[in-house]
Amino acid sequence: MRIGFFTDTYFPQVSGVSTSIKTLKNQLESRGHEVYIFTTTDPEADEFEKDIVRMPSVPFVSFKDRRIVVRGLWFAYQIAKELELDIIHTHTEFGSGFLGKLVASRLQIPVVHTYHTMYEDYLHYIANGKVVRPTHVKHFIRMFVNHSSGVICPSKRVVDTMKRYEVDVPMRIIPTGIEIEGFIRPDITKADTEKLRKRLGIQANQLMILSLSRISYEKNIQVIVEQFPEVLEKLPNARLVIVGKGPYCEELKKMSHELGIEEYVQFAGEIPHDEVACYYHSADYFVSASTSETQGLTYAEAIASGTQCVVEGNDYLNALFDDESLGWTFESDEDFSGALVSYIQRQIPLDSKVQEAKLLEISADRFGEDVLDFYQELIASYVKMPHEEKLPKRTVRKVRVRINSLKNNENK
Repeated sequence: MRIGFFTDTYFPQVSGVSTSIKTLKNQLESRGHEVYIFTTTDPEADEFEKDIVRMPSVPFVSFKDRRIVVRGLWFAYQIAKELELDIIHTHTEFGSGFLGKLVASRLQIPVVHTYHTMYEDYLHYIANGKVVRPTHVKHFIRMFVNHSSGVICPSKRVVDTMKRYEVDVPMRIIPTGIEIEGFIRPDITKADTEKLRKRLGIQANQLMILSLSRISYEKNIQVIVEQFPEVLEKLPNARLVIVGKGPYCEELKKMSHELGIEEYVQFAGEIPHDEVACYYHSADYFVSASTSETQGLTYAEAIASGTQCVVEGNDYLNALFDDESLGWTFESDEDFSGALVSYIQRQIPLDSKVQEAKLLEISADRFGEDVLDFYQELIASYVKMPHEEKLPKRTVRKVRVRINSLKNNENK
């Protein structure tokens, strides 16, 4: 099978979506399928990349470290046609996503979509939420997803959202799996973790509390920082390590200064991907108060690393942490400090058998197999419509005008 991924976000842009796409690509290719990624240009991308088609793009509004495709329909169509794709999988509702749908329509092949992002949690980025409303999101997503052959929902929360948006295409809950071997890591020794903790200024008798994510408002890290003084009252040996980068970092640093806890909070910044597992293994506990996740890969990574978690719950996370030896969920922001202190004081040992069973659920292997099954169902049920295999003349004219304009600018 030949599969085309259309996404506005891919490496070298680091994100959960990029990781999910890369994991799925690896899984499908390990089963003998071919995967081609149609994505944005990026100034940090390698000049020569295998199976990656980059299309002209610009930084996205309010997310300058993310990009969006601005043109390339004809280019994408010609390549996809030459590759003889069997199915297209869109991973964005914007530039590349629309291109993917148009290309699939002209090639008369099914197009499946994964709903990665809960946009209602991000409206504050656009004119402080005063222009785009939740109802606008509902109508836009319903229109986009309903023009797909099917939609992959990483969790039940996404299914509930799709139903609320009145989406009526086939849905399948398929949690994004992780490459568990990359986090079990028996090669990470006690000496390695001691070295990292020492570099972070954490002593042997202190507790390393880890937060690892993009540092943005919707990740709700401010709740952890705000309540950390309460944690210190009960656990004075606790130290908070915040890993990641993002637009809210300076605000959190300012907050920790105003609370007088600077010496207890360490901002580690963005770290290389191959060092992430060492941070999990070095930590005593992983914490998160995020309410914007459709799923969240960091939770699965922590479980695979054997690091117990205290996180704000939802339907997905309550099911993920269904055994106290793996971690604990709390109901609302106000409950964070109390939940963390209580869980730490109870000293519940990690049950290796429970962990092993959970790893089967969150593995990349299961993820790849479930997605492949859904692809095959959609291909088997897809009905081709009779029409000419040509792009609309108006679109072709626009593309030609833009190409000629670019050529003229280059010649000046």
